[in-house]
Amino acid sequence: MIIGKDQASAIGTLVERQTRTVRLLHLPSRDGETLHTALCERMSDLPATLLRSITWDQGTEMARHTTITQSLGVPVYFCDSRSPWQRGSNENTGLLRDYFPKGTNLSIHTPEHLLAVENELNFRPRLVLQNRCPAELFTALLRSEKRSALRR
Repeated sequence: MIIGKDQASAIGTLVERQTRTVRLLHLPSRDGETLHTALCERMSDLPATLLRSITWDQGTEMARHTTITQSLGVPVYFCDSRSPWQRGSNENTGLLRDYFPKGTNLSIHTPEHLLAVENELNFRPRLVLQNRCPAELFTALLRSEKRSALRR
């Protein structure tokens, strides 16, 4: 989650660990039901074999984690408090703050704008991916029959 000004707004962030593909969740309000709905909608186009687990930070908006586990069929893990390294891929996607600065109202961003940011990030080559784009690797992962770890 990226939390906005006065903790009144938020954008959900999902990062696929192997490819570093980013998906952003438009959250009109910061509560468990809104997060559950947005997460299920955003993940609905993924094959079940790709959904293995979700690792989250601690937060009241995560209160519906058991419902999310039932809806998506994946376990939800929580990081220890003040332990961001336990969700390293997500934390290292610091580029998001270029688009959504700290201390701003995040509710002004439309789903279309979030998708545009997603596309910019996913088509941007990354050094950690040997100058390949997350979108390129994610497409290869989806086409792979085994959907095992991608070779670097």
